[in-house]
Amino acid sequence: MDFKTTFKPTTIQPQQIEGNSFDIIDQEIGEHTFTEAEYRVVQRVIHASADFDLGRSLVFHPKAMQAGVEAVRAGKTVVADVQMVQVGINKPRLERFGCDVHVYISDPDVIQEAKRLDTTRAIISMRKAIKEAQGGIFAIGNAPTALLELIRLIKEGIAKPALVVGLPVGFVSAAESKEELSKLDVPFITNIGRKGGSTVTVAAVNAITNLAHQE
Repeated sequence: MDFKTTFKPTTIQPQQIEGNSFDIIDQEIGEHTFTEAEYRVVQRVIHASADFDLGRSLVFHPKAMQAGVEAVRAGKTVVADVQMVQVGINKPRLERFGCDVHVYISDPDVIQEAKRLDTTRAIISMRKAIKEAQGGIFAIGNAPTALLELIRLIKEGIAKPALVVGLPVGFVSAAESKEELSKLDVPFITNIGRKGGSTVTVAAVNAITNLAHQE
C-alpha cells in the first residue's frame, strides 16, 4: 500500500480540537458536586492530563475561585515554584490586568542561601516570594517542600497569599503536603493523593485567568 497516496489528513483547527475535547469530558465526567466556576478548573485539568480520577480528586476552598479571579483582576503577581509552571501560564491574558509571573528557585541569592542553610532551593524560594509577592497567587506543581514551607509561613501569619494552587506530584510528601493545605482556612485549590504536576497546575491557573478575562 502506498501510504503517501492513500492517506488524506484532515485539518482541524486548535479551537475545534479543544472544543471537541471539552465535549468528551462533559460526556464522561458523570455526576459531580463542583460549582460552575470550579468545574472550569476540573475541565482544564482533565484536558491537560486525560485523567478523570485526577479531575475528580480536586478540592476547592469555598472562596478559592472568587479569590483567584479577584487577585488576577487586581493585578497581583503569580508565583510559580518552577520554570515549567511559569512558562505554561498564559502571559498575555495576565498582562491585560497588569499581572506578571515570577519564579525564584533559580535566583542566585536563593541558590546561595539554600547552600548556606543546607536546605532546598524550593524552601528558600518561598521565603523570598512572600517578601516580594505578598497577596499573590502561589502556583506549586512540582515541589512538595515548597508547598510545605508556604503552609508553615501561612500558619505563622507571615505569608498571606490570595490563593494557593497546590498540586505537586510525587511519592515523597506530595500527598501529605496537599492534605495539610486542605486543612488551612485560606483560599486553595488542591487534590487528594500523589497525582498532580506542573501541567495540571498551569491548567488550573489558566482556568482562573480565563474566568477573570470573561468576567
